[in-house]
Amino acid sequence: MAQAKSDPNYKVIAENRRARFDYFIESDLEVGIVLTGSEVKALRTGQSNIADSYASVENGELWLINSYIAAYKQAGVFGHEERRHRKLLVSRRELARLWQAVGREGMTLVPLVMYFNHKGRVKLKLGIAKGKKAHDKRATEAKRDWGREKQRLLKQG
Repeated sequence: MAQAKSDPNYKVIAENRRARFDYFIESDLEVGIVLTGSEVKALRTGQSNIADSYASVENGELWLINSYIAAYKQAGVFGHEERRHRKLLVSRRELARLWQAVGREGMTLVPLVMYFNHKGRVKLKLGIAKGKKAHDKRATEAKRDWGREKQRLLKQG
């Protein structure tokens, strides 16, 4: 993904920063997303939020649930519903792998980043994640604080 960031068409639309704090991310994959025209135009202006959303396998299809894409003002009556379920595009093999992963106890599909790829298509990076307990979160926070303290000491000394 580091190479994609140098591409002028690559643009991060929304990022789920809390996902890495609240979940252990075991693996991730890139999926497509089915959108209407007004949704794409709203995303180009950066008006979206995936922090409270998740993905679910229902009736053999993968869906993004509770994601927010603001209404596009110029769309008028041809606008879209802001918090509708959006279909995610994956191959059958990937869908079977995701369904099997979610079937394990405590696993969930969490959106990590929504972005425009090098072709200008909207993509979503999904993480297969396991929820952290309160003590895990405290350990992560302590580790992060120690890293900051260490950098500050190295900078001073």
